[in-house]
Amino acid sequence: MTGSATVRVLRDRTAGLFLAAVVVSGFGTSAMWLAAGVWVKSLTGSDSLAALAVFAMWLPVLVGPALGTIADRLPGKKLLVGSNLVMAALLASLTAVDSAGRVWLLFAVLVMYGASFVLMDAAESALVAGAVDTRLLGDFNGLRMMAGEGMKLLAPLAGAGLYARFGGGAVALLDAASFVLAAGVCALLPAPARAAARTGRRGELTAGVRQVWGSPVLRPLVLAGSVTMLCAGLNGAALYAVVDDSLGHSPAYAGVLYAMQGAGSVAVGLLAGPLLRRLPERVFTAAGIALFAVAVGARALPYDAVALAASAAVGLGLPCVLIAAMTAVQRETPPSVLGRTAATANTLLMVPNAVALALGAGLIALVDIRVLLPLVGAAALATAALLVKGRRGRLTDSPTGPAHSPA
Repeated sequence: MTGSATVRVLRDRTAGLFLAAVVVSGFGTSAMWLAAGVWVKSLTGSDSLAALAVFAMWLPVLVGPALGTIADRLPGKKLLVGSNLVMAALLASLTAVDSAGRVWLLFAVLVMYGASFVLMDAAESALVAGAVDTRLLGDFNGLRMMAGEGMKLLAPLAGAGLYARFGGGAVALLDAASFVLAAGVCALLPAPARAAARTGRRGELTAGVRQVWGSPVLRPLVLAGSVTMLCAGLNGAALYAVVDDSLGHSPAYAGVLYAMQGAGSVAVGLLAGPLLRRLPERVFTAAGIALFAVAVGARALPYDAVALAASAAVGLGLPCVLIAAMTAVQRETPPSVLGRTAATANTLLMVPNAVALALGAGLIALVDIRVLLPLVGAAALATAALLVKGRRGRLTDSPTGPAHSPA
């Protein structure tokens, strides 16, 4: 069944093109994700500023509902092509960052990086929901996660090697090239007509919130995801402290840990669709959160083997809540407000991550990671227990799609 569903997804031209774009841009993105922190760390010598480099990418999710409104108003195909080309140009400008005094330019581009992804994710959700069979959305989202996260198997190592040999500017140019290629793939997408609901300025900004909060399916998944992503942000902020203080390696070793996390994400991405057809979505999500929780706690141990296994387990567990939540959003939401709802859900999931990255950048200077990481794991484990305790329904209870709640 897994192979059959995967083939059916890949046969769809729109889904196939989206996955191709994710693979192309994902390689450059994964390389840049690692290089940004290493770049800042190398120029400034600060673990906290290195963590803030990742926070800068997450910052635009704070205005996700507003960006989602833009995605609902503009043709999705043009938005995807334009965003990719703009990001290619911005990334090319980073070749000028060669000293601590120019780190501000890197942070500015990283903020734009995050804004472009909020826009593109919202546009993609709307296009995919209209093109992919409802019963296969879980498979598509799993494959999308697998394609994007799978780049962590090679891209971080390639990015670290490129950075070590030629510096951060070379990695930025690689990422810029990947965005140009992604723009070319997106240009091949069909451009279906889709009119957005006219709700007024206030109504437009709150339509996604009302859709998420009013749905008994979306609300518990998004709330559990919010807490989990808060924990993920604290875990991510501690990465360089784990590599440096606990394991005794150079910052570039973070690429090895990212690669292991990518391996875990490849596995869960392939299995997500079949599992979501067989398990209540709360059970699927809670199991992923619990695995993530145990892995975070284990990272406090100063052993390379444990750190590698924990990274793989994070890759297996963390994507579960994101795949389940996005699949539910695509199934539960009317097309006219899907961009806003997807962006709102993304905001509710990712804002805690961004806040935690910033908070964690300060906490790692004050709290020993051998204390911080087990506490974070315990909080995530409690979240999983609460979610599974209140489970009800399945994502596949209504194969042809559930009734839409009013927007």
